[in-house]
Amino acid sequence: MAEKILLHSCCAPCSSAILEWLQQNGYEPTVFFFNPNIFPQKEYLVRKNECVRYCEKLGIPFYDADYDHDLWRETVRGLEDEPERGARCRQCFGLRMRATARKAKELGIKRFTTTLAGSRWKRQDQIREAAEEAAALNPGTEYWDKDWRKGGLQERKSEIIRAEQFYNQLWCGCEFSMGHLLRRPESDLPEYILDLIPDVRKREERLQAKAEKSLSEKAKGESK
Repeated sequence: MAEKILLHSCCAPCSSAILEWLQQNGYEPTVFFFNPNIFPQKEYLVRKNECVRYCEKLGIPFYDADYDHDLWRETVRGLEDEPERGARCRQCFGLRMRATARKAKELGIKRFTTTLAGSRWKRQDQIREAAEEAAALNPGTEYWDKDWRKGGLQERKSEIIRAEQFYNQLWCGCEFSMGHLLRRPESDLPEYILDLIPDVRKREERLQAKAEKSLSEKAKGESK
């Protein structure tokens, strides 16, 4: 009998090769979509719907969690200015992995894993720590600590993205990860985020001024 695995999915592109590998290697995956970090809600719905479409094609059960961005903002309160891969991301992973472990327990699935562990842009140690803490809070569950970046899965993911013509997002998810979009022409961006760009620019300018002030104060201190 195939082992059931609960896969926390952040999006269809990141899930694609993992789901294919699980099915080809004798596992029975179920997808759980819990990503309240994604902003704005229109972006959340685009990513979720792409994931639903792919799961339906593969015949994989899909569970959606309520979109609660206010909960996510409360979880990362005070960490808004943290850099990517910093403390804010760790709190974000914690929230999402706790929900995943609870869902695994509810469904009677022992092991869970996450597409986050397939990203080159995420810290594996943060993901592992968050997921193992979540499993400890939900007896009977266990985190499958597999590095989904290896085994040719990155290359296969790119092939599936092209074949399925997936929507491929331009930022991680939250509003605090959108700074690099300022380097892109607006024609590259989804229309529904164009109104957000002025706020993104203001934030980046504020962070730059903050960093410059910190460096200036440090230099003054060293010169004394």
